[in-house]
Amino acid sequence: MEAINPKNQSLVNKAISWLEKYNKADDLRNIADGDGDEKAFRKHDRECEKTFDKFLEYMSVLPKNQQNAIYKSEKY
Repeated sequence: MEAINPKNQSLVNKAISWLEKYNKADDLRNIADGDGDEKAFRKHDRECEKTFDKFLEYMSVLPKNQQNAIYKSEKY
């Protein structure tokens, strides 16, 4: 995704990267939940929390219009 303001490109890339990591962890968490594997579920749940917190950290420093563009993108 291309940033609205080029000086924010690095932050946009990092936010999207953390969002992708969250989505992968969420998929694994859902699989573990469906299989009844409590240990794997807890592991992936903690990973989801960490990755989503990092995503929100990068989103918080981006301008509102860029945040909205990321939320509307296909990756979210």
